[in-house]
Amino acid sequence: MKISDLAERSGISAHTLRYYEKSGLLKASSRGANNYRVYSEDDLNTAKFIQHCKNCGFTLAEITALLAIKHDKSQHVCAEAKSITANKLDEIAQHIERLKLMQNTLKKLAQYCCGGQESAEYCSIITALEEGK
Repeated sequence: MKISDLAERSGISAHTLRYYEKSGLLKASSRGANNYRVYSEDDLNTAKFIQHCKNCGFTLAEITALLAIKHDKSQHVCAEAKSITANKLDEIAQHIERLKLMQNTLKKLAQYCCGGQESAEYCSIITALEEGK
């Protein structure tokens, strides 16, 4: 299949597929006589795997490691995939905590502002941000 077919069937844009190929995540199975990339069903499965990984928040480096495991399962152990996943889970938990702190700070800022049409010279949000509170 051509890249446009792969894009349609995988739900990934042709531009992104080319980026994945340049990054070494995806390789066309072959090239046609016209030198166009030709993709197989295995390439489609790999593209979908990459998309599932991206949806889980894995970085390109982490996806590269997961693809290595996927493509040569007999040379890897489950602990490798588990470790990558556990690390991502910890990273996301930390990110959620930072987002909760940001949310609480923004709620406090919004709570103290009247939101009226008065001059911003006396805006409590601007004052708090200027003071680093």
